[in-house]
Amino acid sequence: MLKVDFHVHTSSSDGTLSPKEVVKRAHDNNVKYLAITDHDTLSGLDEAIEESLKYDITLIPGIELSTQHNNESVHLLGFFRDNNFKNDDLIRELTNIKDHRIMRAKLMVDKLKDEFNIEVSFEKILKKANDTIARPHIAREIVNCGYPYNLEEIFNKFIGKGCKAYVPTLKLSTGDGLKLLKKYNALVFLAHPKLINDSNIDELLLMNFDGIESIYFQNTQDETSRFLSLADEHNLLVSCGSDFHGDLESDDRHGDIGCMQFPSNYLSKFLSALDLPLL
Repeated sequence: MLKVDFHVHTSSSDGTLSPKEVVKRAHDNNVKYLAITDHDTLSGLDEAIEESLKYDITLIPGIELSTQHNNESVHLLGFFRDNNFKNDDLIRELTNIKDHRIMRAKLMVDKLKDEFNIEVSFEKILKKANDTIARPHIAREIVNCGYPYNLEEIFNKFIGKGCKAYVPTLKLSTGDGLKLLKKYNALVFLAHPKLINDSNIDELLLMNFDGIESIYFQNTQDETSRFLSLADEHNLLVSCGSDFHGDLESDDRHGDIGCMQFPSNYLSKFLSALDLPLL
């Protein structure tokens, strides 16, 4: 079975490894197909594509776009079929989202101090974020400052949805997010449906999605079976992702690159939709 991964983050968003380092790790893990899907940014793709040419890896340019539906965060995985990820209009629209992420992070830092007496430097967080700032940057800085919590505890107690220091992302609707990515010739998949709690997934899948991330690192076996059945019922493509972020020692929520098994029948359909050959 070919090793693949279609949900991976770099330091261009909230991962710890640079795009070059991610591609090198994929090579070391014998991954043959890799999608870089940073949060709301495309800035690491050129570096990753250039590095992939050194190895026997097919690099798929992608993105994980943050949207809102039914007052909860719904993430979209976009996989580009051509060079439209370089389109200036798309990059401008994503810049607006990135700017909001900066304001959001500042508000969360302020709330951490006001609600929990946890003080961290926003300037340090911003500097380490490189391109696109996200909650893991805040969580890592809390750990670096010596507070007695691990990353999972920080999300569960302080900055996860419903916590007092949580601030939602820019309210781009899921429907508008779909239209945005499809406008630039991307296949759009519903990311990690396991993490959707307040919305009906069957109803979401009626929104002109191309596929669903049925095989995901955090899934139980029963959840994977359920999401694969949903893909069949809605005639959707299937994707597979570790949600790699780089920190494999203290981060139990995300896997290593290529750690998920992706059956060849799903892989061939996925690649065919992207006009890519199966090796």
